[in-house]
Amino acid sequence: PPPPPGARRRLVTGFTMAEILLSLTIIGVVAAITLPSLTGNINERTWNTQRKALYARFSQAIALMPALNGYGTLTEDSSSGASDAVDTVAETFVTAGLSKVLKINNICDSDHFSDCGFASKYTTLNASIKDLPLTMAALNPLMTSVTITEAGFSANYQVLNTKAAAFETQNGESILLFYNPNCLANMGETGPYMVQPKICVNMIYDLNGSKGPNTVGKDMGFITVLYPTDSAVVAPIPYNRLIGKFASEDASRACTNEAGDEYRLPTKDELASLFVNRELLGYAKSAGNSGHWYSSSKVASSSGTRNWLIVQGYGQYRLPTPGGQWYSLCVKR
Repeated sequence: PPPPPGARRRLVTGFTMAEILLSLTIIGVVAAITLPSLTGNINERTWNTQRKALYARFSQAIALMPALNGYGTLTEDSSSGASDAVDTVAETFVTAGLSKVLKINNICDSDHFSDCGFASKYTTLNASIKDLPLTMAALNPLMTSVTITEAGFSANYQVLNTKAAAFETQNGESILLFYNPNCLANMGETGPYMVQPKICVNMIYDLNGSKGPNTVGKDMGFITVLYPTDSAVVAPIPYNRLIGKFASEDASRACTNEAGDEYRLPTKDELASLFVNRELLGYAKSAGNSGHWYSSSKVASSSGTRNWLIVQGYGQYRLPTPGGQWYSLCVKR
């Protein structure tokens, strides 16, 4: 009934069921769009923090070790030639060397990597899916055998195809370790020479084990140790594509312009690490391919100060030809 004369009319308001359902639908759509991005940002920050802490621990551990070469014994398998070997050198390096200066929970040989948290496959930086490497040759075929014959330089580099070992750190990271017991020192070279003999240790890390996403540049990456004494420990984080071609004087600026302020050219040692791990990046080139990458390290020459290059088809450091233009694989720390 209508209110009596003089009474105040009360207005009753509310949402209809259709309006409530529409609002909930909009909230759900917005959440579906934004939550993956927020989760991804949180994961990236967590991985960045873990990477820095892992690098710091390994740098400190390597600095406490004596000379890095000479661990273990290599025995050639005469039935298959010098490119194959029966060995436990990587496992010996971990047990007799690294474990003395770094807290390690579990060590696994090449037949039981899954026990140390590694999945059988991983995703490269350029989104290819590959099998986890179990030997030095599987990591990079040019680490074990390469022959160069060209004007002014020749090399026939061969080492035994050593097996990898794996272990878990006390903090829960999974580490796959490749070891060269015959690695050589930095001699301050100023002309062309090979990268491979300078590599003592290369480690692929997975920050959260087999849980995933098992992707290079996310939860996976690599740390490389060069030179048996006065060792250099590097862990470059590469940009997701090559940049180039540029002249030497423009290469560094190209990293900033195309990849962002946090990116730069790698040092010569970082460039060696990128070469060793090129299969993980998805940028592998066949032997003889003339693909070159710049470094930020420079050396004086008769043609002026120039940036070191690495030849991807050989694993050779060299200086660029004046006027030449090559690629940059930019990195961040």
